[in-house]
Amino acid sequence: MRLFTQMLLLAALFLLPAPFLLAQTAVDPSGHWEGTIQIPNMEMKIEIDLAKNSKGELAGTFGSAPQNLKGLPLSTVAVEGRSVRLVLKAGKEVSTFVGVLSADGKSISGDASQGGESAPFYLTRTGDARIAPAPKSPPIGKELEGTWNGTLDVGERHVRLVLKMANQPDGTATGTIVSLEGSGMEIPIAMTQKASSVTIDVTSVGISYVGVLNAEGTELVGKWTEGSAVLPLTFRRAVATETKN
Repeated sequence: MRLFTQMLLLAALFLLPAPFLLAQTAVDPSGHWEGTIQIPNMEMKIEIDLAKNSKGELAGTFGSAPQNLKGLPLSTVAVEGRSVRLVLKAGKEVSTFVGVLSADGKSISGDASQGGESAPFYLTRTGDARIAPAPKSPPIGKELEGTWNGTLDVGERHVRLVLKMANQPDGTATGTIVSLEGSGMEIPIAMTQKASSVTIDVTSVGISYVGVLNAEGTELVGKWTEGSAVLPLTFRRAVATETKN
């Protein structure tokens, strides 16, 4: 069974030594990139999208269809010469991709490493970037707004989760969820409320949750669905003195 925390263990970092950068001509890496990491005995398909945001800065997302990952936001996108540095804070171990853009800007190749292991990777630019905006949901009741803490029990493992939901001035609602056993990256969610029930979709990692608010407004009791696995999960409203320790 694939675990939520396992989904959050992916990270990326393209980095070349500084002396090499001096000899390179800058190439714009914006676009949709598809390729593979040559893991022993298998190929892991990955996708990376890079584009400039409203501030004119490069931003991007990471995905892997076999792992049901799509549009995980990159925390850092930096370019020097033909080297590109991407960071995805999605787990306790950072995966590092050291590569270089080809002279024609159509491919990136190099070595990927994580936890002392390394494997070659290759990416090809296949078109324009496909970065979806952060999900916005219909407004939710004030009884759902705020921070909620829950623990997902999987065998002997306990995964602590923090759920945040809030209405926005434009009449929409936004939210995030984070695993405290991972890197602490907040992943955007989509929400739909019907009476005391709320459905939460974490589309970037293929997870959903349906919970029902109790009469006191202190607990969301429901089911966490991850692939074929369905697990019980209760979120409890955080109080002012609670922390993420």
